[in-house]
Amino acid sequence: MAQDATLTLNSGQAMPVIGLGTWQAPAGQVGAAVKTALENGYRHVDCAAVYGNEAEIGAVFAEAFSSGLVKREDLFVTSKLWNSEHAPSDVRPALELTLKELRLDYLDLYLIHWPQCFAKESEGNRSIPKNEDGSIKYDLATSSQKTWSALEACVDAGLTRSIGLSNFNSEQIAGICEGARIKPAVLQVEIHPYFSQQPLVAFCQARNIVVTAYSPLGTGAVIDGSTVVGNPTLKEIGEKYGKSSAQVAICWLASRGLVVIPKSVTPARVLQNREVKFELSAEDIAKVDALNKDCRNGWGGPLSADGSPRDIAHPLYPFGAGRPAF
Repeated sequence: MAQDATLTLNSGQAMPVIGLGTWQAPAGQVGAAVKTALENGYRHVDCAAVYGNEAEIGAVFAEAFSSGLVKREDLFVTSKLWNSEHAPSDVRPALELTLKELRLDYLDLYLIHWPQCFAKESEGNRSIPKNEDGSIKYDLATSSQKTWSALEACVDAGLTRSIGLSNFNSEQIAGICEGARIKPAVLQVEIHPYFSQQPLVAFCQARNIVVTAYSPLGTGAVIDGSTVVGNPTLKEIGEKYGKSSAQVAICWLASRGLVVIPKSVTPARVLQNREVKFELSAEDIAKVDALNKDCRNGWGGPLSADGSPRDIAHPLYPFGAGRPAF
């Protein structure tokens, strides 16, 4: 795979296949990671309001633009609308605050982060309102279709060039597509060797929706005592190509026509995650395919004492019992 490979979105934009993820990138470290990434060829950075680090990232963007390190038009920036901002009247202000913090005039891609809606109870664009018993205070009145229409208006206003979804299941994606004036360009979901999401990927690709894999290295998922980066099969394949198990996983994802956004704040790993200029053989791809155990590791919040997802009480929560298989 070419290091600067891109995929063309249904909006006509070119989206770099390898990007830098910033979820769980600590304050005080994420800026340095983004700077390292930009200095070493990354042209795609994935952000979100709820990560709480967009202002730090924005300072790096401003410096990179002013120094000539990168031009705005050569950088692909994604951000996400948080659950508390789904009401149509809250969507544009939430995006405008993200733009202010990132020091940008527009986004390349704006995603609805999760389908379930929280109540809007505070200023800002990333609140997690709670009831007296500590449970989440939900908004049960706002539909995803209403939120989507507000995102379409943001495209019309030039605030974002493309729009898409994150953590939506197949039925929810179909529902958005059915009534959309502007079709979703991207779906971002958890995908890694232990959770290949083959049916959902096929569903989206058949509808010309590009899929982005977050947590491509499993974010700590363990199968048979091994994490993704510690998996003996991936290590064995890596030795064959002179690559790490992480690079094998990223290359495998890219070979499936996916965008991949590995996260690291360690400079050497930031560089290594983009160095995937090799092609896996069909035999090795099949070996990685066989590692799938449908192991979801991210549930959009802590699991309850009974093991159920925190937001399962919301009718729009996408995963778990009573939800579509993919």
